[in-house]
Amino acid sequence: MSVMSLTPTRRELLAAATTTVALSLLPKTLRAAGSDAIHPFTVKIPQAELDELRRRIAATRWPDPEPVHDRSQGIQLANLQEIVRYWETEYDWRKAESKLNALPQFITEIDGLDIHFIHVRSKHENALPLIVTHGWPGSIIEQLKIIDPLTNPTAHGANAADAFHLVIPSMPGFGFSGKPNDTGWNPNRIARAWTVLMNRLGYTRYVAQGGDWGSPVSSAMARRNPPGLLGIHINLPATVPQDVAMALAGGAPAPAGLSEKERAAFDSLATFFKKYRAYGAIMGTRPQAIGYALADTPVGLAAWILDYNNGEPERLLNRDDVLDNITLYWLTNTATSAARIYWETSGQSVLLSAAQKTAEISLPVAITVFPGEVYRAPETWARRAYRNLIYFNEVDRGGHFAAWEQPELLAAELRTAFRQLRKST
Repeated sequence: MSVMSLTPTRRELLAAATTTVALSLLPKTLRAAGSDAIHPFTVKIPQAELDELRRRIAATRWPDPEPVHDRSQGIQLANLQEIVRYWETEYDWRKAESKLNALPQFITEIDGLDIHFIHVRSKHENALPLIVTHGWPGSIIEQLKIIDPLTNPTAHGANAADAFHLVIPSMPGFGFSGKPNDTGWNPNRIARAWTVLMNRLGYTRYVAQGGDWGSPVSSAMARRNPPGLLGIHINLPATVPQDVAMALAGGAPAPAGLSEKERAAFDSLATFFKKYRAYGAIMGTRPQAIGYALADTPVGLAAWILDYNNGEPERLLNRDDVLDNITLYWLTNTATSAARIYWETSGQSVLLSAAQKTAEISLPVAITVFPGEVYRAPETWARRAYRNLIYFNEVDRGGHFAAWEQPELLAAELRTAFRQLRKST
């Protein structure tokens, strides 16, 4: 892979970093040329792209206001217009760009596709390598706040023995990674690519973490059980039993015999599938059709992302956090390619234990349940789904975007969850 092999648009967007500085961060074994070479990377968006974004925002043709007084038909017009006004007149992408460029970023070719990743090594000896996977409608922007707590724990009141070397890749079709031009880039294939990436970085023992689509990717890594992978942590576990899944799919009442926590989980899931799951059905069946709108109008893209799970990103994050992520999707034109992850799995939910084949996972699994998640996975379901569950904890704050919303809390959970795996090897 070389920068010159990219399309003209991506050549402009993906300028290479200063070679001398960036390569000094890599072990000598990683500096060789060839298809497995690792190249330094810098984000440098041309000003013309940012000017065009503002022009398109200003030219938006708005729909009529919703005839209801809540978000039951989607994000409300007045609310979206306020966010978009800030996006057009005050938001500064260069701040996000500077945050990204302050971190060591790289590109490497795996399975014929350019994979972008952040790679931050801890200063502490015996740090445990950790690969973290984002989901949709997220990106690497989600994980920026957990980097320092995980790699530099002593600065956050934690022990040096709990430090991590951190690898944060952009999923295929997302952000600065390449867009697949063939099918088959499902969680299993991504898991294989992540295993190659960790081996290429020279890591012989490591752990994996993920939420949203990062959960099935991490679970697929654990199913494959590659040499060196010690265990995984997930914060959106696939714990929904088959009988519950069938009741949800058919709109039937909850199965008999559920505990209070299991019934609460069923009710949350029923609401989610009834009111908020349409985005998954559309992208799971017609990603190209919705993709034309997402690629053509920034306000349409913003509305699509902001309405996810009834507007949760906006509710739990500040405007700059949200717009950093939306702007990354826009500038890389990856809304359509990212949506195809749903098509690749036939629109299957990441929550279903049978769909994710959790029974085939023998490696240690750790789970943290956040109260603002799509549903609170009961421990009883978790232990049925994962036969080697070594850690389960319900925390008191945070939601679907745990790394974004509660970085210190998630970092503490990962330190605790993986501590016994450090000691066992």
